[in-house]
Amino acid sequence: MPKIFTTLDKIKPAYDVTYKVVLVICKIFLIADILITSYAVAGRLLHDYIPFLTDPSWTEEIVLTLMSYMAVLSAALSIRRGAHIRMTAFDRYLNPKLLKVLDIIADVAVLALGVIMLVVGWNYATTLGSRGSYISLPGLSRFWMYLPVPVAGLAMIVFELEALYNHIKSFYVQEGKTV
Repeated sequence: MPKIFTTLDKIKPAYDVTYKVVLVICKIFLIADILITSYAVAGRLLHDYIPFLTDPSWTEEIVLTLMSYMAVLSAALSIRRGAHIRMTAFDRYLNPKLLKVLDIIADVAVLALGVIMLVVGWNYATTLGSRGSYISLPGLSRFWMYLPVPVAGLAMIVFELEALYNHIKSFYVQEGKTV
């Protein structure tokens, strides 16, 4: 059994790259959010003094869209770090093997949620989202407003598969030992 873990451990760099890519996307969106919001606030406050500085109507919808990307993608990132919301009050009272089994059940449930987010979110993005456009940007499809859900679903699936693998591996490989 340990040979399979040695083989599957070679995939870890792909998880690392995926994590870094999603993290960079979140950082870029955060910077864009800050810049757009700053521009909008400056446009509202300083328009009387600097006439060419205005508050375009599109800033609010774009900021909200970027925030939705960051919210769901950062939730997916928390799966990899094990920082997602979970109840651990009774963990110290449970048998360690039972705790591992419960972790696997939780992983499967979150994996199922990721699949639902991917499938249903993609369906919404390509049907409902592609039919409309932003109010302030009529040329921009609402597809981009619905896209964060399936993208986060895909990221959740990737990170949850890694978490599930690590929990299953913990049954066969002692912590701190190599396979």
